[in-house]
Amino acid sequence: MKLVSVNAGLPREIRWNGKTVTTSIWKSPVSGPVRVAVLNVAGDRQSDLAVHGGTDKAVYAYPSEHYDYWRRELPGAELPWGAFGENFTTAGLSEEFRIGDRLRIGTAEFAITQPRMPCYKLAARFGRPDMVKRFMRSGRTGFYLAVVREGQVEAGDDIRVDARPGESLSVADIVRLYVSDSENQEMLLRATRLASLPESWRDYFKKRLWEPDK
Repeated sequence: MKLVSVNAGLPREIRWNGKTVTTSIWKSPVSGPVRVAVLNVAGDRQSDLAVHGGTDKAVYAYPSEHYDYWRRELPGAELPWGAFGENFTTAGLSEEFRIGDRLRIGTAEFAITQPRMPCYKLAARFGRPDMVKRFMRSGRTGFYLAVVREGQVEAGDDIRVDARPGESLSVADIVRLYVSDSENQEMLLRATRLASLPESWRDYFKKRLWEPDK
């Protein structure tokens, strides 16, 4: 498994649906070693901290393998690394990896925390109002990483699985629960008890239980 590209970007103002909005979804590859701190990658900054960023969303990773799918789905679209707003473009990782999996890249260590739930800014990035629905329907969401240990990473670094939780759900499981499998009470209950999943997600799934824990 490899880190294919490290991408960063700063907030910019764009026009979308007649309004001016601020977004950091435009990312560009960065060369050489890059410092990763608890809240973000050096040279990168989130725009709306109410819904982006924080320790559970410090780094967004997206599998490079998904790019072939999107090239077929979006013919003519320019898709350089970082096109989906990811900080890390990866090879060998997927949504079948589990919440809580620990990854070592360079001198830094990370934990997979949650899938990405895109907002309208993904639609603005591609100039397609239907992009959010298409993104979620594809199941190719990528996932967020918490920084367990700060350090340096560089494109070309190996990605190693450092540790795995004893019981967990995959990123894909969480997406399915959110999008299409909300009646799966057994899996919902497992999700509510998953310590590696951020509290906001656990609370959301708890509300969908027929007989929530008292």
